Amino acid sequence: MKRISFQLIVTSFVLFSNILQSQSEHDLYSIIGKVSEQRIAKDIEILTEFGTRHTLSDTLSNTRGIGAARRWIKSAFDTISDDCNGCLEVFYQKNLVLKGDNERIVKDVWVVNVVAIKRGTKYPNRFVLMSGDIDSRVSDPTDFTSESPGANDNASGMAGTIEAARVLSSYTFDSSIVFVGLSGEEQGLYGGKGLAQYAKDNQWEIVGVLNNDMIGNIEGVDGVIDNRTFRIFSEPTPVTETERERASRRFYGGEVDGVSRQLARYIYKTTKQFMPEMNPKMVYRLDRFGRGGHHRPFNDLGYAGVRIMEAHENYNQQHQDIRSENGISYGDTFEHVNMPYAKKLTAVNAINLASLAWAPPAPAKVLLGGQVAPSARLKWEKVENAVAYKIYWRDTTSPTWDYSRTIGNLTEFTLEGIVVDNYNFGVSAIGSNGFESVVSFPSGILR
Repeated sequence: MKRISFQLIVTSFVLFSNILQSQSEHDLYSIIGKVSEQRIAKDIEILTEFGTRHTLSDTLSNTRGIGAARRWIKSAFDTISDDCNGCLEVFYQKNLVLKGDNERIVKDVWVVNVVAIKRGTKYPNRFVLMSGDIDSRVSDPTDFTSESPGANDNASGMAGTIEAARVLSSYTFDSSIVFVGLSGEEQGLYGGKGLAQYAKDNQWEIVGVLNNDMIGNIEGVDGVIDNRTFRIFSEPTPVTETERERASRRFYGGEVDGVSRQLARYIYKTTKQFMPEMNPKMVYRLDRFGRGGHHRPFNDLGYAGVRIMEAHENYNQQHQDIRSENGISYGDTFEHVNMPYAKKLTAVNAINLASLAWAPPAPAKVLLGGQVAPSARLKWEKVENAVAYKIYWRDTTSPTWDYSRTIGNLTEFTLEGIVVDNYNFGVSAIGSNGFESVVSFPSGILR
């Protein structure tokens, strides 16, 4: 009788899991289908028509400069909010940067971000962010008057952020989603610094930042054409970790398992599952070699954040005066943006934002044990609204979570026959809707 009851429980759980999985698949496939290439193209075109969006450019004109651009972006968010009965909180967040703060700040300037928040119903102070950059530049980073359309860098990321807001505004989420246009990127990541500090001051619980910087180019300066691959840059461990945490890695591992790296793996897994035609490439580096992006200021404060961008850059169309030399056209202009590709990367963002915002929080204080034993043991704190958990493990040399086991509503489990020495481990939480949190890497030892 006991065996029959146990079998019924197992069967019921499997059927329940399959139903939840079908629900989550339906929602995410629906989101992918709603992303519009035409709307993205139109928004990129409008942004390029402001002439220049340099951080230090005109703020009074209604047709030219960063002031006109950010007012248009706010009006776009306001229109989306009006269409969903005021579902977005739209506002400016700004900080004053003084002349001489660095060599690119040649006059005092207000760095103004445009923020739109889709507030969550269960965890309103828990946030997932998608960002694009408002500003543009030419060859001289202090030239704030020359034509600088900034079509791919970064009207593409900004237009993708606006489109993701349009699509996701019609859904209700457990956690809050922030759609933001960040200014001052080319002058020193000032917009990201300002919003990251704002988030800290207001005690935002940030699940992750998806920084989109150049998502519209498929033809690299090396001649490679690729409309499927994109890169996810992430730092290995937080710069805010303590000396004790740093020292413990020598004995327990975790050199490539910080919160940003787990966010990158989450995006990789979600994309491979729901958009298998895409080829996400995780890059084990904060950003491109010696360069920076607007996720970094969030990383600097300990938040999880990644950069999502094209796989092959064309440097002739980045930070260039518009000109033609030796048969080569220089400049970041509208005709160089591949709209179907920008649509795909916008969809990548949208399904990951939704999946994270529908998921319960990640397990806290995961402990790992099993020293000199044949089996690995894990223990974690119960997660509110979680109905099940998933244990992941992988070879220590593998970039992705390759093995997993879904268990019931437990807070401790032993993986029989899995030797703790040979793998890295993590645990995620699964909600009643079937959505899954980011994986939590163990932060302590289970004695």
